[in-house]
Amino acid sequence: MRILIVDDNASLRQLLASLFTDAGHEVVALLEDGSERVEAEIKRTQPDIICLDYNLPGRDGLAILQSIQTFAPQIDVLFMTASDESDIAKRAADAGASGFIRKPFGQAQIVRELGVVCETRKHAAPASSETNAKTVTPMPNLDGPKSRRGTAVIADDSGSVRLVLKGILQECGLHVVQTVANGGDAVIAARNHQPQVLCLDVNMPEMGGLEALPLIRAASPHTAVVMVTGNADKTVVAVAASHGASGYIIKPLRPAHVIAYMDRLFK
Repeated sequence: MRILIVDDNASLRQLLASLFTDAGHEVVALLEDGSERVEAEIKRTQPDIICLDYNLPGRDGLAILQSIQTFAPQIDVLFMTASDESDIAKRAADAGASGFIRKPFGQAQIVRELGVVCETRKHAAPASSETNAKTVTPMPNLDGPKSRRGTAVIADDSGSVRLVLKGILQECGLHVVQTVANGGDAVIAARNHQPQVLCLDVNMPEMGGLEALPLIRAASPHTAVVMVTGNADKTVVAVAASHGASGYIIKPLRPAHVIAYMDRLFK
């Protein structure tokens, strides 16, 4: 994998570069701050994965992560932080991070987390495959019992999450007819497509998942709505269940967990 590292600690940058190179990856750039040079280097070097620190001079890692989502959602971000903020892992996951690790970490730990991100990356749909809101693509011819699972809609404001989740759902035998980025569009997609499954992010702009959920259930009563969240807060889970959600999956997405959940859902 082609990896770009963004961290203000020079020693850590060099250590990560050495570890990743020894593991067979190509480190394409080392950056020390959150300046606009980050976006320029991303466009120049075209990395597959970015190891991104949270606390940086200039913009912080969350702001950079959100920027990456707007122009390169196919890039996976491994988010690193020494912050003691209790909700930082949830915020990073909701913003689209594919992996998360707290500092200080051991060498084996960061290599292992990078391996998990690389494995998840294999399941992502191509960046060019996001379905136009007004287009329904034909159901592909699939063999086996999973081919009968029908259609799905994905609602998440993170482009990288949409791509990974689309790839996983397709592996599960579901035909993803539409992906959207907010709750209002999710309601419209549910009404138009009447999908078997709708994966619904909890935190989205304009209209969040919990607000959209009862509207989706009214628009498409037979759709199984699966909440997608960076934190399985008991209150959120209880509210979602009371509005008819079938369950939830946790971000960062892990393909084996999503596939196992879908297998249980279709039993």
